[in-house]
Amino acid sequence: MENIEATPTNIPPPATVAELIVTPDNPPWNGWIALATWLLSVIFIVFVPAVFVFPYLLAKGIKPSDPTLKEILFSDPTAVILQLAPVILAHILTLIACWFVVTRFNRYSFRQTLGWQLGGFKIWHAVLLTFVFYGFGYLMTLAFGHVDNDFERLIKGSRVAVYLVAALATFTAPLVEEVVYRGVLYSAFQQKFGFTIAVVIVTLLFTIVHVPQYSLNNVPDYASIITLLFLSLALTLVRATTGNLLPCIILHTIFNGLQSIFLVLEPWLESSSPQPTPDPTGFVFHIFK
Repeated sequence: MENIEATPTNIPPPATVAELIVTPDNPPWNGWIALATWLLSVIFIVFVPAVFVFPYLLAKGIKPSDPTLKEILFSDPTAVILQLAPVILAHILTLIACWFVVTRFNRYSFRQTLGWQLGGFKIWHAVLLTFVFYGFGYLMTLAFGHVDNDFERLIKGSRVAVYLVAALATFTAPLVEEVVYRGVLYSAFQQKFGFTIAVVIVTLLFTIVHVPQYSLNNVPDYASIITLLFLSLALTLVRATTGNLLPCIILHTIFNGLQSIFLVLEPWLESSSPQPTPDPTGFVFHIFK
């Protein structure tokens, strides 16, 4: 009788085993899910504040078709706060959505899947890069001039708005933006398309969504936009070279945190300045996605 060797049927093929090894560069989600997550983050940041501010405007008898609507949104102190404070909720909802995508409903570790090591990155690297960004932004301001934009109009004349922006820019925006862009988006795109295409797509997406914020009456603030492009490229390259998301969060937090200090202290800095100088601090706040 011929001997028939039993072949185990419950051992997955090598390719399947490899797929189970989840790393920041081998994520358990694909590019379509990454794009859907990014789009959801944009929806949250646009519509969550609208849910709060428009009932207030309607209660005041201001309709969406009112030609003065935009001016009221930027000048009414309560309307300004109702646009900024709900961003916290939008950030929380975005993080929850990202958690489900990254962990596959708690199947994988959120931090390990995104990369929670420094990967050779040092804190002094972040500090050095921050000052490089400031210098680059200052040069762009000298080259292109400064264009008033919607973001600056939103916080002008309201110290409460300034404090809200400083808190958001320091404590929630770096985490949320990095998880979405250099975490969910970059991980999926580099797996599908490779390093170069992933860096280009993520860098451009991060910059493009900020263009409306840094424009006024369809006139872009080129100094701010080019600086944001440079910042986005640097952050994406840090993610690519370290293989981890944590260095990006640290760099983004230091960059925004120091800028928040400048923003809060701006009235005192201006009063102590003997001559007006080009403003190197107006190009970096980007709490909206």
